This record gives sequence, C-alpha cells and structure tokens, in this order.
Amino acid sequence: MSECLLEMRHISKKFPGVQALNRVNFAVRKGEIVSLLGENGAGKSTLMKILTGVLPDFEGTILLEGSEVRFRNTREAFEHGISIVFQEFNLCPNLSAMENLFLGNEVRGRWRFLSYRQMHRRAQDAFENLRIAIDPAALVKDLGVAQQQMIEVAKALAHHTRILIMDEPTSALADAEIRNLFAIMRDLKSRGISIVFISHKLNEVLEISDRVTCLKDGENSGEIETKSATEDALVAMMVGREIAHMYASRRGEPLPEVALEVRSLSGPPMIRGVSFRIRKGEIVGLAGLIGAGRTELARLIIGAEKKTSGTIILNGKEVAIHHPSDAVAKGIAYASEDRKALGLVLPMTVRENTTMSIHPRIRNQWGFISAAKENEISDTYIGRLQIKATSREQVARNLSGGNQQKVVLGKCLAIQPHVMILDEPTRGVDVGAKAEVHKIIADLADEGVAILMISSELPELLHVCDRLLVMHEGRLTADLPRDQADEETLMKAAVS
Repeated sequence: MSECLLEMRHISKKFPGVQALNRVNFAVRKGEIVSLLGENGAGKSTLMKILTGVLPDFEGTILLEGSEVRFRNTREAFEHGISIVFQEFNLCPNLSAMENLFLGNEVRGRWRFLSYRQMHRRAQDAFENLRIAIDPAALVKDLGVAQQQMIEVAKALAHHTRILIMDEPTSALADAEIRNLFAIMRDLKSRGISIVFISHKLNEVLEISDRVTCLKDGENSGEIETKSATEDALVAMMVGREIAHMYASRRGEPLPEVALEVRSLSGPPMIRGVSFRIRKGEIVGLAGLIGAGRTELARLIIGAEKKTSGTIILNGKEVAIHHPSDAVAKGIAYASEDRKALGLVLPMTVRENTTMSIHPRIRNQWGFISAAKENEISDTYIGRLQIKATSREQVARNLSGGNQQKVVLGKCLAIQPHVMILDEPTRGVDVGAKAEVHKIIADLADEGVAILMISSELPELLHVCDRLLVMHEGRLTADLPRDQADEETLMKAAVS
C-alpha cells in the first residue's frame, strides 16, 4: 500500500442552521488519485475548504505525513504543498493570464522589481506543458470558460505541489482537453504527487482514479477501490438509492406549430447565416465543440449581442429583440452556462433571484413590488423544482450547485416562457440533481414550451432531445432527428 500522506479525522463543521460535516474521515496516499464523490450539498467542497485553510474553524484533526497541522489561511496550506482548483473560478478578469498565474507569487528581478519577462516566459512554458494555446498577455475576461479553467489548473501546478485538489476540473472542457488533462494527472501521479479529484462524471471517476470516497449529507457513506467499482455502485453510495431513470421519458410529442424560427442569423463574434426552427413542445439539442459558437448564437437570439443580419420569428410573427429585457417581455427565457456570474445574484435571496426578471408584472397599484406576489411565486417554484433551501429568504450563495441551478430554472419559469434556451443546464450538478433537471425539461416540453438545449455531453443530448443541431465555427453543420443521430455522427459534424 502506498504511504499515507494525508489523514483528516472526525472533521465536523457547522454553519448557522446547517451541519455541513459530521465526523468525516478522509485519507490520501502518496502518488494516488482519489475521487471524492457526493451529491451537491454533501460536504465535499466544505471538506476541501477546511483542508486548504479557507475555513480554519472546525472540529477534528488533520495529519500531514503524520504531523498534525491546522491551516489558518490558504497561504499556509499552499506553503505545505496543498493547492486547489475550485469549481468556481478564482481569477481576476481584468488581469492577464500571466498575471493571474503569478498573483501572490510574483517573480522579481535583481532590484526587486517585477520581472514581466521571466513571468511571461514561465507562463508560456506552463501553458505549453498543458498543451493549451493561451497568450500570456491576454486578459482573462476575453478568454472562454475552458481557457479560464486551464489557467486555474496551470496556476495550481506552477509551484511545488504535493497534493492537488481538482474540483470539477473537466466541467467546461472538451473531450480532447479532458484527455490532455488526464494525461497530465497520470504524469503527476507517476512523480509522487497526490490528486483529489471531485467530479460528477462517474465515467471519468472510474477512468482516472484509484480509489473513491463518498459523502452523503455531510457524513461518510462509503469507500471503494475503483478497480472493483461500477457506476451503479457509485450512484447508490452517493444518493442512497438507485436512480432507475437518469433521463426522464416524454409523455407527449412536439406540436406542429413552430414556436421559434431563426432565419439567416449572423452577428459577432462568429455567427454566420444560422437558420433553424423549434416547434412547440420540442426539445432541440445544440452540440458542438467549445468555441463553435453555441453560446454566441444564444446571446444573439436574446439580444445580449447585436445581430448584423437575420430574422427572429416567434409564434409566427417577426420580433425585434435588441436587449435581453425584450426577450423576457416576449416570452424567451435564457439560462446561462455560468450561473454564478450571469444566472444569479449570489448575495440575494432565493425569492429575489426567482422574481428579479418579472418586476413589471408584480408591482402593485402604487408601483411597488408586491411582497405577497413575490412570496407566492418563489414558493411555487421552490416547491415545483424541489429546491432544498431553508426558506425563500436563504441567500443564493449558500445553496449547493444543483439547487442554485434550480433557482436559475425557477427564474426562467417565472417568466412563463414560450421558449427556453438552456446553456449547459446540468453543468456541475450531481447525478441526482441532473436527473431532476432532465425531468423538469421533459415536463416543460410536455406543457408545450419550446426548448433549445446546449450541452457538451453528447449522451445527454441524445437521450433528452427530439432533434439535434450541430455547430462548427459559427455555422450549422447538421440538423438531425434523434433516431438518425449518434455520437460519431455528431462529432463528425462538429469538426467539419
């Protein structure tokens, strides 16, 4: 057995009204990739925040190579060789990729001035080692989600690391980038570096990890060697039950009427002549590699970017959409792929987030927002979507990722939309929450809502959608009914 590098014994952590962790045990061996599993809210991120000094106040003991440690901040953990790549990015958008890479660990020259030349060279080397094409001088805000994710990985690996914690590192990566990341992880393992891998993608867990530790409701719920594990066994440990149907069945068929038609739509930065239709009650999937233009197309439709040409027709009538508020007013709802930055206002409550897009509809005769209507609407969607919150007044920041995603969906549903555009609606949520989101999507389609669903997970699109569109470099390259589509066909269309 490999030498035990880290032991966390009887770790407990309580937040106001919530027992986040209850006497949790977790161990990492030297040169091991151990996966930490659990539903959203199970306590995985809390446990890792304790390990890395983000949460220094806790009960229990941490042993590093047999010696007790208690990190008061992230720098102390970093100095002991513990680095983390959080699921939610920890980057400064107005700084360059290079500056983010060395933030807090700047390279200085002979006279203690910052050496931008050395940092630029080292950043270039770091990105080349990760096989990613990022200009060190590029501002982070101008880079895509996948590139930002890889900067986080490079930042963690740029310094001496004994334990690397990776929280959902593949959630925004394409298959080729995931393969590169896994190759890097195996190389680090061969050099004796230990990796804690947190992911909801069970196929990845089985592929890359040596051992799995599972949490449920803040407690240990199981541990298993990966060589003897199956996806069903992992699901059972995570949720305490079998999930018989990951993808909910449709009860009805799409209606003949067209809800949304896009004709020859073009616009920045890359969309060229895109045309398609979505019928009422139809779920249309939009596939493509990262950078193909899927999100850019959605933003053109809702008026977040200004189109240069093309027509949008809603329920048979041409509509002018110059701003997202126009889209909301006309019954088009959009759920962004980045729920933290664009989907929610984190310091606001579940109630406030759910109703923020419909204020004109819920004002009273004096122009004030009706508290009674707000409460009624937020309670309706908390119940309908089974949002796990202490109350409608719980702050969104304190919800698990899956429940945050449900609040985003609740905000969309409060619009009472004819059309919903869902951009990576299950990104970063656990298997249980993912099944619930799929059921919500199926139920909405059965109610006649037209849905455009963007996803990087081809199996998800093939199971959930009635029809598949594929994009490549800003153009549509395929439009296929589900029974004529498979992963190979979609991938061919995505690269040509």
